[in-house]
Amino acid sequence: MLFSYLAHRHACYDKRHERAERIASLPAVYHEPLTSQDRQILSQSISSIVASVQTSSLHPSDVLEAYAKRALQAHAQTNCLTEVMITPAERWAAGAKRSGPLAGVPVSLKDMLAVRGYDSCMGYSALAGKPLPYDGALIRLLRDAGAVPYVKTNVPTTMLSFEATNDVFGVTENPHKKGYSPGGSSGGESALLALGGSRIGIGTDVAGSVRAPSHYSGVYAIKASMHRFLKTGSVSSMPGQEGIPATHSPMARTLEDLETFWRAVFQMKPWEYDHSVLNIPWREVKLPVDRPIRWGVMWDDGVVAPTPACLRGLKMVTDVLEKNGHEIVTLNPPSPYEGLQIASQLLLADGGKTASKPFHSFEGNDPGMVPAFRALRLPRFVMKIYAWYLRYIRRDSIYAGLVDSFYEKSVAEYLALIARREDYRARWFKVWRTAEVEGALGDKGIDFVLTVPNALPAVPHRGMRHGWKACGYTFLFNLLDYSAGVMPITHVNNADILPRSFRARNAIERENYRMYDAAAMEGLPIGVQVVGRRLEEERVLEGMKLIERLMKSAGSSYVGIPL
Repeated sequence: MLFSYLAHRHACYDKRHERAERIASLPAVYHEPLTSQDRQILSQSISSIVASVQTSSLHPSDVLEAYAKRALQAHAQTNCLTEVMITPAERWAAGAKRSGPLAGVPVSLKDMLAVRGYDSCMGYSALAGKPLPYDGALIRLLRDAGAVPYVKTNVPTTMLSFEATNDVFGVTENPHKKGYSPGGSSGGESALLALGGSRIGIGTDVAGSVRAPSHYSGVYAIKASMHRFLKTGSVSSMPGQEGIPATHSPMARTLEDLETFWRAVFQMKPWEYDHSVLNIPWREVKLPVDRPIRWGVMWDDGVVAPTPACLRGLKMVTDVLEKNGHEIVTLNPPSPYEGLQIASQLLLADGGKTASKPFHSFEGNDPGMVPAFRALRLPRFVMKIYAWYLRYIRRDSIYAGLVDSFYEKSVAEYLALIARREDYRARWFKVWRTAEVEGALGDKGIDFVLTVPNALPAVPHRGMRHGWKACGYTFLFNLLDYSAGVMPITHVNNADILPRSFRARNAIERENYRMYDAAAMEGLPIGVQVVGRRLEEERVLEGMKLIERLMKSAGSSYVGIPL
């Protein structure tokens, strides 16, 4: 045990020292302030950069220099980087394919993505100092498209938190407010993007891991459906886990860049790089113009109601849609709480053994995952007694229903959960065709689901002790395998106070609302989530573009962190 602890401390020290040395050894130009040329490059959209590189009016090396300098500044502010690959990126930029659809575009990567010669330790000290001998499918596609991978970004250990903290690399700060989480598990990506150290990054999402960071940090993302985006070759904290589809998905500083990147990736025929990708080319989608678009709003997931700030952001969108002739209906879908029950059991059906296996003795873990993994190791009868106490003594059937099923599953139990998942998906499928609206069966379906990405804005560090239990607004759509995008709308202001009449409905809601403080959270971003059906990434993008266009026309454009 002592040897394991010493190995852990040594690995953490070595990894941080390696990162510091890589930064310190860079040429002096990377440590200088941004020049006017740098700022001009940073202000350009991806499509503009590509056009300039393709016509030789801009060199990929100049683009890399500007983004590398800004990335190092963002890292100094937030501690968002893990692997600093700027030195080899200089060679990659010099030889970048200038005819490609991403010619000269620097791309940042979540730590788990595989780049030959670099670790993908994901914050586990046992995996540090073990560089991968291969490039993942996405990295090969990016280089063939002319893109330049240059940095990797921080994550929480186990990838099961809306934080980005681990013993190896430390705590990543929210780019808007120190002391708050940037989101997770793709939190390093969101912090880097929000500060302009990248225009496009790749994250992963199994319960909201690109959407929560986008909401917390004020950037854009579309969670892909399973088999739509490349993932083969990447490392995982839970390899083989497919009960809840985990997908790689792009994140961006602007919606325009997000669309440009999606189109460029599909122009490269990703199914020729990754056997898991479906051969579905990018499709042109036009939203209906002969009738109002029907938005089904999920105002509450039945576990944690949206806080006043998040509810205000959602209402801003529904109001502007209604004013422009679109139809807003209140959904009464299959119970989101039931979805959370099924999803939480499937994700940790192995009792958390796979995600906790690489830990060294005394290695730190996310404050929410520590009690969760401890509970999974308890005898089942103990959890049954605790659930009985919650249900009949505390009168908390919501929390009791989650605790009651929180144990390692047998193969037979796992298969039964898959069957429940498919039945649940079938019931949601009916919602799209004939929406159940305000308790009555409607005569027509819906075009999109609209909801909050999370009940709270970014929470204080260590807030995930309870905050991870409020992931239902994103986790639900992983269970359903729907395409889902998040976009920033506004910021918290100190008027978003909690009404005196508020009373928590259950322990999860109570613990989450204890973290809510509108005055302390003032300035943190607030987003909305736009959801389409499975494999409808193009349609979700169009829905997001419509909202952004209408918000801009209404004088309510989101304003991010200036460069």
